Amino acid sequence: MFDFLEDYDLLGAFWTTVQLAVLSAVGSLIWGTLLAAMRVGPVPLMRGFGTAYVNIVRNIPLTVIILFTSLGLNQTLGVSLGADDFESINFRLAVLGLILYTSAFVCEALRSGINTVPVGQAEAARALGLNFNQVLGLVVLPQAFRSSVGPLANVLIALIKNTTVAAAIGVAEAALLMKEMIENEAQLLLISAVIAFGFVVLTLPTGLFLGWVGKKVAVKR
Repeated sequence: MFDFLEDYDLLGAFWTTVQLAVLSAVGSLIWGTLLAAMRVGPVPLMRGFGTAYVNIVRNIPLTVIILFTSLGLNQTLGVSLGADDFESINFRLAVLGLILYTSAFVCEALRSGINTVPVGQAEAARALGLNFNQVLGLVVLPQAFRSSVGPLANVLIALIKNTTVAAAIGVAEAALLMKEMIENEAQLLLISAVIAFGFVVLTLPTGLFLGWVGKKVAVKR
């Protein structure tokens, strides 16, 4: 019943999905943290930029952002992100698009964690002579990250599933392989079940593990 799978690189496709998810998650965490710092910062211009970015990007479909990175940045402006071949260019552009989109949700998850930190702690840190960057980096963000593990886990799981949108620009991940398999094989339900099972294998353990981590590192108040 599963003999037809031997003709397709199923593991390779899911490995590409994992690479997309991991690279995008790291980039989104970095950019999302910077956005969160902007949103709670004392500089009105940066606070306005952070707010505008989050509110705009969250309301743009991911497909539009991914297509823009390919059609707009690459084909119109010639941006290749240092890659030479077609597959590498599209892969890097897909990672960029996923980072731009997911970081808005990471920002809001972290901001919710920042809001759980008692105001008195930041005031006490400032009274000791710490500047904003020191207060944020040494006092607020460490507690915010511990409080945000659950929401960040949900963002990561959504990111893993969102990698399927990269198929729109030809990235050879699981969704693109599924499309190819459906076109070549008369096994729609079986193919769908196999791909769905693959994503469950990726997302379910991730959610359970991060849920356990969230309980272990939660700030006791």
